[in-house]
Amino acid sequence: MNEPLAERVRPKTLEDYISQHHLVGSKGSLTHQIKKGIIPSLILWGPPGTGKTTLANIIAEESKRPFYVLSAINSGVKDIREVIDKAKQSGGLFTSKNPILFIDEIHRFSKSQQDSLLGAVEKGWVTLIGATTENPSFEVIPALLSRCQVYILNAFDKSDLEALLKRAISKDKWLQSKKIVLKETEALLRLSGGDGRKLLNIFELVINSEASDAVIITDQLVLDKVQKNTVLYDKTGEQHYDIVSAFIKSIRGSDPNAAVYWLARMIEGGEDVKFIARRMLIAASEDIGLANPTALVIANSTFQSVSTIGYPEARIILSQCAIYLATSPKSNASYMAIGKAQQKVKETGDLSVPLPLRNALTKLMKDLGYGKDYQYAHDFTNNFVASEYLPEELSGTSFYVPGNNQRENALKTFLKNRWKEKYDF
Repeated sequence: MNEPLAERVRPKTLEDYISQHHLVGSKGSLTHQIKKGIIPSLILWGPPGTGKTTLANIIAEESKRPFYVLSAINSGVKDIREVIDKAKQSGGLFTSKNPILFIDEIHRFSKSQQDSLLGAVEKGWVTLIGATTENPSFEVIPALLSRCQVYILNAFDKSDLEALLKRAISKDKWLQSKKIVLKETEALLRLSGGDGRKLLNIFELVINSEASDAVIITDQLVLDKVQKNTVLYDKTGEQHYDIVSAFIKSIRGSDPNAAVYWLARMIEGGEDVKFIARRMLIAASEDIGLANPTALVIANSTFQSVSTIGYPEARIILSQCAIYLATSPKSNASYMAIGKAQQKVKETGDLSVPLPLRNALTKLMKDLGYGKDYQYAHDFTNNFVASEYLPEELSGTSFYVPGNNQRENALKTFLKNRWKEKYDF
């Protein structure tokens, strides 16, 4: 019984697949395609242990296609080319039955490695299925991303995880030989962090540690058996999200000490430097914004620097940026403004651009009044004229409300002097 429990009970059919009903349920966006065997190249994006690899295997089995697997951790361009050559020889010219190439952790592939996939995907020699825990918009090159559909897998909820446990107990021959009672599951579910594979591994560890074939699962038993095996920081589990949340909230709360502590937790856990820097880049705009616009410049420089340098020196740059952001004045006014504007667009639809603001590219457009009566701000005192720049239906609507800090108070005065009572500055 060397094979882990999670592998032994891995579902082989859609009927056995648990969760992700939005993708593979009776009305799932992938269900019909899988049954018909018409599979596009796709990226499966979701947290660890949510069934990305399992779903790829099922897609290959259901569509009766050859299935090649590469892991981005230990595969290079040479490995990719070898698989593509095999795929071409196995009848890749027939689009409906071309082989599937599954790449686990595709976000770890370099640009050149991803580039090497483009021709095979575009010509239909392979159908690519990539699995990633990171946002593909950041980690997959645009040329490859444009050739793939992105499907999001959700973290397992409590009922999904409990169903996984019960399925394992009923399906696995070794567990069938035991007398297992699931009296309490809270500790198992919490320690798993929503990761189905981790849940089954912990469950197997607990059962293995009991001498008797009769095992009553309680929270205390699980904690006693697993405590010595828990890690300070699991960058693929629940703590990955909890600790970065604490980090960002410490920056937002202007506490540099807490920010550096949570940063240290992530660094010691081996967290990806780009993940940390990316979160600070977002915080610089969402939580600091126009209260200190330089914060975004500092955060962007940090992202570029740590992407080049890496650990261990990157920790110094990350620390400098975290402290700078935590000690900056705060404003979420830009974040709130775009949210209000997007909501208004959803409510009002595609309102017409006022004629003076339109660009008269042709004589017909000029005859129709495009650009007529436009007042060029630089022709007026202080480079300002009180014209209308919103659609008529939204005239006077305020989206940006300056925050209460030194810089935005100055912006408020500046805007009030120009717009008087038109906007609520």
